[in-house]
Amino acid sequence: MAELRLKRIESLLQQELAAMIQRGEIKDPRVESLTTVTAVSVTKDLAHAKVWVSRFGEREQLAASVEALNHAAGYIQSVLARRIPLRTFPHLRFVLDDSMERGFRIAQKLRDAGL
Repeated sequence: MAELRLKRIESLLQQELAAMIQRGEIKDPRVESLTTVTAVSVTKDLAHAKVWVSRFGEREQLAASVEALNHAAGYIQSVLARRIPLRTFPHLRFVLDDSMERGFRIAQKLRDAGL
């Protein structure tokens, strides 16, 4: 039962964060609307949430986006706390997700190998 609740909270956080980024509610120019929230992981006590962020483009731009999101984490957390009714709201930490880049590299190596 508790795991199902965590999964729902993670899904809701992911949707709300993605909507905030897409609507341009985060005014930092380093966070573009192409930035994607790929996953959210919340601890069992709801104290912390790790948010994986990805973006198509150069790695430096993605790192700058993650840095900007971590800088604005307090603001984002306060906005989300008003939208999502939780007794305690998790502290957000944004992390660079390079899984798309790794996937492209693996696919390219497979193509080069003729597979």
